[in-house]
Amino acid sequence: MKNILVLCTGNSCRSQMMEGWLRHFGDENLLIKSAGIETHGVNKKAIAIMKEAGIDISRHTSNHIDEYLSIDFDLIVTVCDHAKERCPVFPSTAKKIHYNFTDPAKAQGSEEEVLNVFRQVRDKIRDFSKSLVNQ
Repeated sequence: MKNILVLCTGNSCRSQMMEGWLRHFGDENLLIKSAGIETHGVNKKAIAIMKEAGIDISRHTSNHIDEYLSIDFDLIVTVCDHAKERCPVFPSTAKKIHYNFTDPAKAQGSEEEVLNVFRQVRDKIRDFSKSLVNQ
């Protein structure tokens, strides 16, 4: 089994989307968890745009990194620079990779413009997740 932790600042958008995609592209041999260095709740727009893509993250919870200290992760993926800077405090020998995805929760504009930013980030995370699972 391969244990993967997706780490972000608030575990509300980017890490939740990646957890959903990794579960979608992976198999039963993957243990996928996501967490934040803080918890902000799962973003409603992230839930909505993932649902558009056929992925249900509505039952995901926003978890703090401390909840997973007892799991021996093989891979830790940080999806924002802030989490990457704080990630070394997580005691693990796991391989660490980083990709700084734009934070869609900070998007401004009309509702449709904001949702389009969420969609763009969702699609980038989808492509990254698919290539990660295929490695």
